Amino acid sequence: MSPIGRPSLKTALKATTVAGIAAVMLSTGIPAQIMPTFAAPVSVNAPQAPSFADVVSAVSPAVVSVRVKSDTQPVSDDSGNYSFNFGGRGLDELPDDSPLKRLFRQFGGQMPGGPDGGQNGKGKQEHAERGKQHYLRPVAQGSGFFISEDGYIVTNNHVVSDGQAYTVVLNDGTELDAKLVGKDSRTDLALLKVDAPARKFTYVSFADDSKVRVGDWVVAVGNPFGLGGTVTAGIVSARGRDIGSGPYDDYIQVDAAVNRGNSGGPTFDLNGQVVGINTAIFSPSGGNVGIAFAIPASTAKDVIADLMKDGKVARGWLGVQIQPVTQDIADSLGLKEATGALVVAPQEDSPGQKAGIKQGDIIRQVNGQPVKDARDLARRIAAFGPNAKVDLDVWREGKEQTIPVTLGDMAKDDTASADDDQGQEAPTPSSEKALANLGITVSPAEDGKGLAVTDVDPDSEAAARGLKNGEKIISVNNKKVASAGDVGKVLDQAKKDGRTRALFQVEADGSSRFIALPISEG
Repeated sequence: MSPIGRPSLKTALKATTVAGIAAVMLSTGIPAQIMPTFAAPVSVNAPQAPSFADVVSAVSPAVVSVRVKSDTQPVSDDSGNYSFNFGGRGLDELPDDSPLKRLFRQFGGQMPGGPDGGQNGKGKQEHAERGKQHYLRPVAQGSGFFISEDGYIVTNNHVVSDGQAYTVVLNDGTELDAKLVGKDSRTDLALLKVDAPARKFTYVSFADDSKVRVGDWVVAVGNPFGLGGTVTAGIVSARGRDIGSGPYDDYIQVDAAVNRGNSGGPTFDLNGQVVGINTAIFSPSGGNVGIAFAIPASTAKDVIADLMKDGKVARGWLGVQIQPVTQDIADSLGLKEATGALVVAPQEDSPGQKAGIKQGDIIRQVNGQPVKDARDLARRIAAFGPNAKVDLDVWREGKEQTIPVTLGDMAKDDTASADDDQGQEAPTPSSEKALANLGITVSPAEDGKGLAVTDVDPDSEAAARGLKNGEKIISVNNKKVASAGDVGKVLDQAKKDGRTRALFQVEADGSSRFIALPISEG
């Protein structure tokens, strides 16, 4: 048996693995029974996160940066410099090496006082002369994407709405002029067109977003802060978000990083199809916090088709002011479910008014299809288009009836007209008690229409529901009221009908709303 000796350097270098160490020990004569036992190295057989590289390389040529310019008159100060305000700070106050100042020069902007920032008299004089004229200057930038090989580009309305000249920058740096084909403020979508007959552009298509599920991977590509071609990834966080931006809110919420400049850019699924158009972010700081909202592809597809065809969107118009049906309102009207849309007021000479839709009606179905809420009704009516004939199932005075309506063109909102005066009735002890139980004090309105609220108990449910001094009560359970006695009569009848709540129509600042208040048993 060979004596135990020190291994050579060459031998020691072989000991780079467990097997190597064991081999060296054996070669140096160490008995096998005293050799150390080594555990296997850590090895995890976990699912690997997907790579988005294939998707990104395929779709990136279809995504563009959108630069918008407008013919405006900058404000000139006494020195001949202009005040361009970015967050309360003029560009001339920024240091010369500021990224924002470089960005402004890059996009064709002229710094106050000339290219050198106004450090010489000639620059100030020329700048002062230009201040007397209108000129195109950058006003916005965002993102967009090609949807056809001949140059149609989708973006957001709020990106292009103030512009008069548009430039798109391709992912290879090529700059091309574009023209505005059409825009739609209600869905915040717009369509641009690049005329370049010699080119065929890479384009993308819209996905069937009905198959998009919460938790699916998505990839956002855009131009945040002027950094074109930026790619971020995340998941679908929620569907059907209403953020109060318009009557057709139905956003897809994603947690992919979306910032200023991403507006109008696409959010892709892993098949490279557009599931949504990035439009808004929730951000206390102005930057990404993981809450972004995208217009669904299904909405965009229909709107863009109309813009491409006519340059505008044709929508059906019913012409009624509506609000959601809460459970309290449903209880006050004898409904089991809080579904449908409550008509606050039909507009004068609107299709709804002409067909016989009345204040206080609950629209529950359109052509036999249930209406979930007020937002659902607005989308359904708009989808029919002008001059369409529809049947509306409404709940009125405890009964359901069908009203045929011929829709009109989408019109501007008009103020609903007031109804004729009604005679007043002297209050009775029971009516005064009923109002006291509600925590409100009223008096006849000066114009003779309704009751003016003169006092609201801060601890009452009326106060909790938002009723305030100075507002007017127009009706109770869809019955016009002009006195406390009128209110008492309606509440007494509601008790006889087994209702626990009454529906009050409240008017303030020219608009109406409904609130449901409890009826006292006393």
